[in-house]
Amino acid sequence: MIGTIRKHSKWLWLIIITATVISFIYWGAGPSRMGGGNDGRVASGDFGSISGHKVTQQAFIDARNDFYLFYWFRSGEWPDKNPNFSEPELDREIYIRLMLAQKANDLGIYAGNDEVVTVANEMLRSLGRNGQAVPLSEFVKQVLHPKGLTAQDFENFVRQYLVIEQLQQAIGLTGELITPQEAAAAYQRDHQELSAQIVFFSASNYLSSVTVTPAAVVQYYSNYLADYRLPDRMQVSYVAFEVTNYLAEAEQKLSKTNFNEQVEAVYRQYGASAFPEAKTPADAKAQIRTTMIRQQALSDARKDANDFANAVFNIDPAKPENLAAVAKQKGLPVHVTAPFAGKFGPEEFTAPQDFTKAAFGLTPDEPFARPIAGPDAVYVLAFARRLPSEIPPFDQIRERVTREYQFREAILLARRAGTNFVRTLTGMTADRGFASLCIAAGLQPQVLSAFSLSTPELPELGERTDLNQLKRAVFTTPVGKAGDFEATRDGGFIVYVQSRLPIDQAKMNSDLPQYLAAFRRERQNEAFSQWVNLEANRQLRNTPVFRQQTAPGAAK
Repeated sequence: MIGTIRKHSKWLWLIIITATVISFIYWGAGPSRMGGGNDGRVASGDFGSISGHKVTQQAFIDARNDFYLFYWFRSGEWPDKNPNFSEPELDREIYIRLMLAQKANDLGIYAGNDEVVTVANEMLRSLGRNGQAVPLSEFVKQVLHPKGLTAQDFENFVRQYLVIEQLQQAIGLTGELITPQEAAAAYQRDHQELSAQIVFFSASNYLSSVTVTPAAVVQYYSNYLADYRLPDRMQVSYVAFEVTNYLAEAEQKLSKTNFNEQVEAVYRQYGASAFPEAKTPADAKAQIRTTMIRQQALSDARKDANDFANAVFNIDPAKPENLAAVAKQKGLPVHVTAPFAGKFGPEEFTAPQDFTKAAFGLTPDEPFARPIAGPDAVYVLAFARRLPSEIPPFDQIRERVTREYQFREAILLARRAGTNFVRTLTGMTADRGFASLCIAAGLQPQVLSAFSLSTPELPELGERTDLNQLKRAVFTTPVGKAGDFEATRDGGFIVYVQSRLPIDQAKMNSDLPQYLAAFRRERQNEAFSQWVNLEANRQLRNTPVFRQQTAPGAAK
């Protein structure tokens, strides 16, 4: 049996815990999906089984709450607020945590109460400033309760984290077997710098060489009709309650309270370090004041938007034109968006995700949505019209098609030139090197800054190519040789590897202990991830999430 956990990797909290400053003070949450059983999957009671153990409703809820807290500490938001985090992904995470809990239980892994208290205090301290922990009561009130969670859920989450960490250490034990010699070899591979030159073949340099004929453009349009299809689009009318219209009143309102004391209290709690762009304490306090005034202004705008929306909603029958009628009575301007797709939202302003989602839920029979709050305004919107997917006639988009045809042909010319130039480089000699052959061909070679596999960025590349593509090209080309032509989005490039630079031995000796620890942890994570994938495929066969993934017609 594996005994109680005696230690934990404190450095891991630096990775998974992220916290904002003002957003924590004014934390707001949407409608809760937690704890109330309002999720259809919870109500159904069909949770399947894992390794022959039936998954109960309470176990599912506990695992879901556990993952919600893990996600919040890692990203600073709840998973259901991330539009890129889908419901199937959430289900998979929940069932994987159930599987891990079952495996840990089978192995006798558990976390002692003292360790749970220590880690929980570290977490709360990481949310505060100047070494001061956020009080548990405040964390419960501002973060947990709005999401339907409790202090007990927080304790369960910490306990489960410690258990999973111990399970990960046990499964990934092979990572600890990496020797210092292996780590040194890996360090040299990752940090060995090369000096290289590059020449780009960009489409923009070949546009003037493209012959554009009407017949060719029409043929291009016919060949790529699908690329010009417009998705379903919405058009809505809306009244915007702009935050800027409420700032003066909000500042006046706050001036009648102990506003200065509130600013000082926030500054004492979070310190100037929370505002790195502030040069002095006065600058930091000014930013706190601005944020608090803006929050008050947004609250006032939301109140007026709610009053306006109630007046619109109370008119019977509900018709889209009711919004304009009430706006006219109140002297408020009504705006109409251009048609927009669900992926991009309105063109006229940066709309919050909820605005676009609400807009696509409107119909002539259900023409209104609740007020939508964004960072700069609160919006009340009404249905205008829905435009179905269509392919615009050629005459409407002739100029766009012509530009895209010309650019595509320029890309082909650039790639043909690059491929042909590779043959020229086969005659490269000491007297006629890479740079001289480029110049003779009217090309402009560029010397790159020395870089290694671990180099995070290379500013001179700009948008012309991806750094990883460049690394693959350079580190698979022998020193003193030019590589093959590499195609990119707007043409391509050829690299020439000049030399291999010596490793900084003193820096390597200094970095190696930390590199070894990180390397071992990486191998542990890899081993654990492989094990999780294998176990999930085997143990989650009798769960709804697995049945959904393997059902006929399921997305692959």
